[in-house]
Amino acid sequence: MPTPPEAGAWNWRHPEFKRGVSDMAGVAPGIAAWGLVTGVAMTQVGLPLPLALAMSLLVFAGSAQLAALPLIASGAPVWVVLMTTACVNLRFVILSAQWRPYLAPYPLAQRLRMSYFAADLNFAFFMQRFPAPRAEPAQVPYFWGGTSLNWLSWQIPSVVGILFAESIPSTWGIGFAGVLALLGLTCSMLHDRATAVAAAVAGCAAVAAYALPLKLNIVVAIAAAVAIALLLDHGKPRPAMPAEDNT
Repeated sequence: MPTPPEAGAWNWRHPEFKRGVSDMAGVAPGIAAWGLVTGVAMTQVGLPLPLALAMSLLVFAGSAQLAALPLIASGAPVWVVLMTTACVNLRFVILSAQWRPYLAPYPLAQRLRMSYFAADLNFAFFMQRFPAPRAEPAQVPYFWGGTSLNWLSWQIPSVVGILFAESIPSTWGIGFAGVLALLGLTCSMLHDRATAVAAAVAGCAAVAAYALPLKLNIVVAIAAAVAIALLLDHGKPRPAMPAEDNT
């Protein structure tokens, strides 16, 4: 296993840092729209300013925040909020397992810092840039380039939405802009037949279970998507094992 570079052995001038920024730049406007919508939503559901800012900076999980906000506003039990957000974020368990061969050699403190900034699209771009599952020195600056832009693209509009929610006219239609941003981000992650089918099943399940209380249709959609994904994976042909040479 290669020895990883020391923490701080890179800087923003590194070519891979700039490449990480460049790769994320195309989706940054969508992330910004999503962050603005989430910031406004946190204020509109009645979260006090300090709690809204803390949620944006500490939770930093857009889909989980948007899933939790209507539950908080409706007075749902805490366990329902926690279970819903946990289900929404289950994908990070899979992403973390796939990131492990790249980041496992690094010190625990560095991995913890990186885990806070890691996000879905950063994962997608990172895997495209480094398809071989092994640690390389160039991976750290590339990671920080992409995640830095992603974090700023989310946090700045989110804080703007929190502070100026009352000043943003409803005629701007930022709610619809947020939906479009989410739709664009989702479509960018449908890279094969299995993910497309899972997404379609999740959408149908969410609509079919819409009448459930406390937004439990989200949990139903997640369960349906996971089930169909496992079914499709189970049906894939497995590579034949090489025959043993008994000579």
